[in-house]
Amino acid sequence: MFRSLKAEEFLQDFELNVMGAVRFLQKMHGGLKAVPGSSVVMFSTVAVQQGMSFHSSIAISKGAVEGLVRSLAAEWAPGIRVNAIAPGLVETPLSARLLSSPEKVEASAKRHALGRIGQPEDIASMALFLLGDKSAWMTGQILGVDGGMSALR
Repeated sequence: MFRSLKAEEFLQDFELNVMGAVRFLQKMHGGLKAVPGSSVVMFSTVAVQQGMSFHSSIAISKGAVEGLVRSLAAEWAPGIRVNAIAPGLVETPLSARLLSSPEKVEASAKRHALGRIGQPEDIASMALFLLGDKSAWMTGQILGVDGGMSALR
């Protein structure tokens, strides 16, 4: 809940998600620039565009990541493409407590138009696409891979 989060927790999320990406990309920029067709894929969350309860800290930091994606896409074009994936709920160890019972899995699946929880392979497939040549005319995009959550009701 927003009221119970301490400022330090917001800063921790920002440090990990935004500043971690900034430091990494600054360090890697020269190498990316040297390779024709380089592509960067970052990760956001459906919570940035959806306005989801209990997601304020992560939505703030991932919203900043989305701004970084668009800014770098403009700055680094045409040599380096920069895009992001904004997943919905994916079955990973991080989401285990949200999916700790069959009832929770069923309720969560019903929130998605496709009627299921995302799998790591769903996100990995999009990342591979964005890193490859078949997405060579894409940059500055935030792609929802979220079972329809961000687009359908």
